[in-house]
Amino acid sequence: MNTIKTTKKALAQKLGISRSSLYYQPKKPPKYRALKYEIELVMTNNPAYGYRRVAGALSLGKERVRRAMRMFGLWPKVCRARRPFKPDDTRQKEHNKENIAIRLCPIRLNTVWAGDFTYFWFYGRFWYLATVIDVFTREIVGWHIANHHTTALITKAFTNALTRTEKTPMWFHSDQGSEYVSGGYAMLLTQYGVIASQSKKSSPWQNGFQESFYSQFKLELGDVSRFCTVGELTEAVNQQIAYYNQRRIHTAIHMPPVLFRQTHEQKTATFVAIT
Repeated sequence: MNTIKTTKKALAQKLGISRSSLYYQPKKPPKYRALKYEIELVMTNNPAYGYRRVAGALSLGKERVRRAMRMFGLWPKVCRARRPFKPDDTRQKEHNKENIAIRLCPIRLNTVWAGDFTYFWFYGRFWYLATVIDVFTREIVGWHIANHHTTALITKAFTNALTRTEKTPMWFHSDQGSEYVSGGYAMLLTQYGVIASQSKKSSPWQNGFQESFYSQFKLELGDVSRFCTVGELTEAVNQQIAYYNQRRIHTAIHMPPVLFRQTHEQKTATFVAIT
């Protein structure tokens, strides 16, 4: 059998392309494959990271990271979901308190703290997590877990924040949950000279700092049924909060909250020393 040999020049003419095109080797895939490994390493340790946080972790351009993630089908293992309403939200009465959160943008630590709580269904009952966040740094400065959502739950979260920071805020913002409008909690804030601020009823976006935190926290924590005891659940919550505070890049401040606080404290100390 005779074999017809075709030169590259003839083949290029037949295909209607230049001969040099037959020698073309794509340059981007090898480069992106190296980047793929770096992205996968970041996403392994941070399963909820999208391209923005990955880019921040690698100190690379967002568009470059997004192209690489699309090219290799890399997506967050934990995706954002809408946070469910807390039990008894619909039975709250509206109270007329100033809403400082809608008009104040703090520029230093311990100006505005915000509080809220969420819940887990664990071993046949609800368990509640109350948290306190510093609005300036987005750091969770206090928290408490209990099997009830009384005033004691949020009181202990607040006092935990006082212990951890050794500071008091000027304002404390919350929604109008019955726990936050109770006389006992109002007296606690007054005792420490803190002014109460509250969102308008049925307006969760007015406490967006806490809403944003909870929207991802429970998803990243995962299915709590994998724990065998309340102690294991509590430890996992503590570890997840530590991850959020110390390692997880917050898109609003482009770094973990603790690092943002430390950076701000260093700048403040330097400014005071100079002046």
